[in-house]
Amino acid sequence: MSDTPNAGLPPQAEVVFDCHGDATGKMRNDLVVHMREPMLEGPFELATDEGPFHGGDASAPPPLALFVAGLTGCIMTQIRAFAKRLDVTLDDLSVDCRVAWDWTAKGRIYETAPKSFEIDVDITSPDAEEAVVALINAAKKGCFLEQTLGVANTINHRMKTPDGWKAG
Repeated sequence: MSDTPNAGLPPQAEVVFDCHGDATGKMRNDLVVHMREPMLEGPFELATDEGPFHGGDASAPPPLALFVAGLTGCIMTQIRAFAKRLDVTLDDLSVDCRVAWDWTAKGRIYETAPKSFEIDVDITSPDAEEAVVALINAAKKGCFLEQTLGVANTINHRMKTPDGWKAG
């Protein structure tokens, strides 16, 4: 690994991904994701589907499975990347992530709310416990998804109309 792992990158940057989805089956969505900033990566092709509850064929993971997998993969990636940068030896790493939501029927639809996020990190390392704790804390701060979940966010929706895009 380079002594300057951030070489070639500015001291601060905006990280931008975008995703285009097409409805292609009963409940299947085919998705194409790109990283646009600070570098180009992709396209990454993914799919989601639902099981019989929503009338799907379960031909791909449901969106919530990808969400939980993304959160788990994000913290694992940051731990592995930062271990190299902080000179912490990883002999083994496993992560168990559990996410729960509250679900409430509202007539013919339902509403949801996040309930809990639990991430168990199991690291085998010959290094001091303090170094491993520092690594996990750094990884938490570097995990885009964990940081997103830890703050209030504004999510803007727009709807395409014959007159153009309108806020929804």
